Amino acid sequence: MKKIIIPVDFSQHSEYALEAAASIAKKHNSELIVMHMLELSESIFSSSSSDRNEETAFMLMVTNKKFESFLDKPYLEGLSVTPMIKHHKVLKEVDEIASELKADLVVMGSRGHNEYEGVFLGSNTEKVVRHSKTPLLVVKSKLDSIDFEHIVIATDFSPNSASAAKVAMELLSSLGKKVSLLHINLPNAHFLSSDEIEAKITNFLALTNREDWKDNIALISDYNVEEAILGYADKHNIDAIGMITEGRTGLNHLFGGSISEDLVNHSTLPVFTFRK
Repeated sequence: MKKIIIPVDFSQHSEYALEAAASIAKKHNSELIVMHMLELSESIFSSSSSDRNEETAFMLMVTNKKFESFLDKPYLEGLSVTPMIKHHKVLKEVDEIASELKADLVVMGSRGHNEYEGVFLGSNTEKVVRHSKTPLLVVKSKLDSIDFEHIVIATDFSPNSASAAKVAMELLSSLGKKVSLLHINLPNAHFLSSDEIEAKITNFLALTNREDWKDNIALISDYNVEEAILGYADKHNIDAIGMITEGRTGLNHLFGGSISEDLVNHSTLPVFTFRK
């Protein structure tokens, strides 16, 4: 893992993400790219060129000052840290920047949705989850350690999820002592018999050429994906959750983007997402 991107707004939750990314970087000797989206006011786009230049220069100065204090942390000592300022107004461009820089991981802090704090941070996180083809880690609080005891990865075990699962297992096996793959059996149209589940998993393991994963597969039945994952995590003392997702290519799909966005918002655990 050579490069990790951390989008920040200089909040406490951004610092949680920065510290988590720093811990991962120390294990993998990675460069940290700390990125802030510079949000210019709507009125600036109808202003004269000199006014635009003046406001942009002022905001760049303010942002650079914020970076000075934000990056003055003891846990960053000895690491390669590159601050970056982008002039985008929305966070969907994070994936484009991650692709350009060939980043291996995006780490982001989020409060998620709740009735008291509003949806601003949660909705920004959703945009990154929806668009990111780069593996993404979302943290909600300060992590005691990134040496997790047990991580679970939820996947539909479909053939087109095999390559993403290999990426997920490689990354998460470096961070967790135990990593399990979770199959969720849902009612109605998604219901599978025991024989069908066994055949599906056997085919998946053959495609990944990792029959050794068989002992790390867990099966659960529930009414929806999110409740199944959160229930399994609570019952088995899971420290972090991984999801193989299709993004927003099909909202009604078993592991469509809307489910991963909801899980990121509602889970208090760190959540990793990997796009098929």
